[in-house]
Amino acid sequence: MPRLDDLAGANLERARAAGSGHSAELVVHDGVLRQTVMALCAGRELAEHVAPPAATLQLLRGRIRVLKRGHLAEELAAGELLSLTDSQHSVEALEDSVFLLTTVSRPSDGYHPRVA
Repeated sequence: MPRLDDLAGANLERARAAGSGHSAELVVHDGVLRQTVMALCAGRELAEHVAPPAATLQLLRGRIRVLKRGHLAEELAAGELLSLTDSQHSVEALEDSVFLLTTVSRPSDGYHPRVA
C-alpha cells in the first residue's frame, strides 16, 4: 500500500528536476475511479481544463490557487479539500505543492461495478 507522504516527496523531487516543473503519478485505477498524485513547482500552472463528472483535489503540501473560468475560486493550503466536479478550471502553485486528484468518470458501455 503506497504512503501518500512518500508519493508526495517523490513526485515533488521529479517535478523539481523536470523542465516542465510538474509531475504526476497514477496511484489508483479501479473502474471509473482514478487517484493521481500531482506535484507543481512554485509559479507553475496547469492550464484551464474541464474536470470529469466527479473530482476532488486534496492538497497534501504547499499552497495553490484554483481559478474557475478565470475567476478566483479558492486558495488552498495543505490539508484542504476542494470539489472540482464538472468545472472548467486552472491550478497555479503559489509554493512547491503536491495534491491528490480523485476523479470518477462516466462508466463506459459494458462497465459493471464489482459487488462486494
